[in-house]
Amino acid sequence: MSKTENPTKVITGSQTRWSYANVWDPKSIDGGTPKYSVSLIIPKSDIKTVAKIKAAIEAAYKEGESKLKGNGKTVPALSILKTPLRDGDVERPDDPTYTNAYFINANSATSPGIVDADCQPIIDRSEVYSGVYGRASINLYAFNSNGNKGIACGLNNLQKISDGEPLGGRSRAEDDFTTDSDDDFLA
Repeated sequence: MSKTENPTKVITGSQTRWSYANVWDPKSIDGGTPKYSVSLIIPKSDIKTVAKIKAAIEAAYKEGESKLKGNGKTVPALSILKTPLRDGDVERPDDPTYTNAYFINANSATSPGIVDADCQPIIDRSEVYSGVYGRASINLYAFNSNGNKGIACGLNNLQKISDGEPLGGRSRAEDDFTTDSDDDFLA
């Protein structure tokens, strides 16, 4: 059985960091349809993943030309459209998490599959949080809605590779309560 390549689908590298990970329960933004979402922080040094995303954006543009044209006479140039790959150094200069990295926001109306490094389903919600490192399966597609045109990023599945420092200043319960001695527990 041959595997058909989908030029708009990308699997990110294992050093991709997840932020704003709303992957267990969909959230509504500004009263819109609730969606699952994650911001994928990709180190600029991961040139392979960045190149794959740029190629997928091009493929989504070519695939979606009729949608992007809409009722107009011509297809807008890709260079003037909204695209999802953003530069953290430019757009988040005050956030060290985004230093020397790109980021792409992915979302979906359906829940993503979430597995560990051995491809076993993750059931314990505390295992997945903003700050973990892992791979993401995403797809890029053209959109033309209410006068907005561009390329968007859909979220398919996630694979956690390793833990990372939790983002957002929140600590995990497992980290707060792992002490060797409980000397003053009943003091």
